[in-house]
Amino acid sequence: MEYRSLGHSGLRVSQLALGAMTFGAGQGIWESVAGVDREEAARQVAMALDSGINLIDTADVYSQGQSEDIVGQVLADLGVDDTRMLVATKVRLRTGPGCNQVGLGRSHIIRSVEASLKRLRRDHVDLLQLHDRDALTPLDETLRALDDLVTQGKVRHVGVCNFSASELERAHAISTAAHWVRVCSNQVHYSLASRDIEHELMPVARLHGTALMVWSPLAGGYLSGKYTPDGSGSAPARGRRTSLDFPPVDPARIDPIVHALRDIARALDATPAQVALAWLLGRPGVATVIVGARSTEQLAANLRAADLRLPPADRERLDEMSRPAVPYPYWMQHLHDRDRV
Repeated sequence: MEYRSLGHSGLRVSQLALGAMTFGAGQGIWESVAGVDREEAARQVAMALDSGINLIDTADVYSQGQSEDIVGQVLADLGVDDTRMLVATKVRLRTGPGCNQVGLGRSHIIRSVEASLKRLRRDHVDLLQLHDRDALTPLDETLRALDDLVTQGKVRHVGVCNFSASELERAHAISTAAHWVRVCSNQVHYSLASRDIEHELMPVARLHGTALMVWSPLAGGYLSGKYTPDGSGSAPARGRRTSLDFPPVDPARIDPIVHALRDIARALDATPAQVALAWLLGRPGVATVIVGARSTEQLAANLRAADLRLPPADRERLDEMSRPAVPYPYWMQHLHDRDRV
């Protein structure tokens, strides 16, 4: 397993991280996403440890807190501390019916972190991430609360999720001016099915030394190929995407990429999912790719992507097929860059 720096921090994380969104059996959206009980979660964590993974990613809202609780139980039962497995969790989404049980206000952040620590059975969170922006709360209030938590020792590093390039710039500017802890990572949606971050987020992250953590690297399983007809006449498999179209995928655009993944996988004695993950691991700025699974068999298959090296021709083929349309003003800038870059 390869280890990479988490942005400008001194933290080293495995290039694959274990996603715990499937842990637990919550209500609402989590009925479609989760379903992994404590015993299966323990097997997955043990397998991740054996493979060299040192980061597990969860959130306070996953299955209404059950994911954090299972992560805490399993790590305690296995006797695993933060020298072997780092824990990343999140705050921002609704955790209760009250008007202050949501968002990135100081009160909700501190209350949520205290609750997360109890569920995780640890005295600190290795990486606390803002699950998204909060359009209501001033960003300086949020960042000051994070700095206080780091000063208190309850949080070691801070990151964000789903931030735009401008929001990342604002966070960096405020933290730098106030001498507060800086954001070291941005967890983003990135895959062969969605390369939107390459226009603005990736350059800004590179400029400020912000690591990219990738969620849904297989587009909710779509890039595994099981939802795309293979030409044999057999019907596509049923799974989570049949009841929850998230993240959204345009089959007309993505199915040709899936067919290419199948071709490359056959030649490399791999699976389409492994090829898609290997492509991501070779992208600039990516510190870690989060892989979740419903079973140890699925997890074991995904972990083998860490050892897969794509031939340059195959990588170029996938680059070209998945290349997104370039929006203005970037196409104009690229035109003028030809004699400058």
